[in-house]
Amino acid sequence: MLKPESFPIDKIYVPVKRRKALNAEVVQQIAESILEIGQQAPIHVRSDEGRLVLVEGLHRFEACKALGETTIMGLLVSAEVAHQRMHLPHDAEAEAERQKMARLRKLRLEQEAAEKLGVTLRPDLAMKSRTVPQERPTKHIRNDLKATPSLSDGRTRGSTPKTLSEWLAQKERNGSRY
Repeated sequence: MLKPESFPIDKIYVPVKRRKALNAEVVQQIAESILEIGQQAPIHVRSDEGRLVLVEGLHRFEACKALGETTIMGLLVSAEVAHQRMHLPHDAEAEAERQKMARLRKLRLEQEAAEKLGVTLRPDLAMKSRTVPQERPTKHIRNDLKATPSLSDGRTRGSTPKTLSEWLAQKERNGSRY
């Protein structure tokens, strides 16, 4: 089992063929994820004539570089392993990247929903806890808006109050306690 190490970013060479596969949007999403939860998966590098060559993890590498990091977590793999990885079907690598991005997107959407509800989620618990807003069913719905009596401020009885004082006044008119 290989153990992750810290490698200086400026000492890692990215082959031209790998650079062509770079997607700026993916780099940005991974950078946001790294800011929130840190680098979870190490990149893979191999040693070649006194330098390190990137084998896997181009988007993670570029995200860390864009964040101003000087080092990155990675695994030093042998040339044989690197050769095998280079010949993996691109579809398998692309599918793994798609699944990772789907997880990141889901995490971001859950955090945005929690922020809208005024709940702060810790990044390590964000995937475990899900906040689903519960709506109360309305008792009755009038279909004829002309039959709805108007209030003094021109708003209808079923409309949502804009301020706390409007809300309290509406609750008093309806005879319900808050």
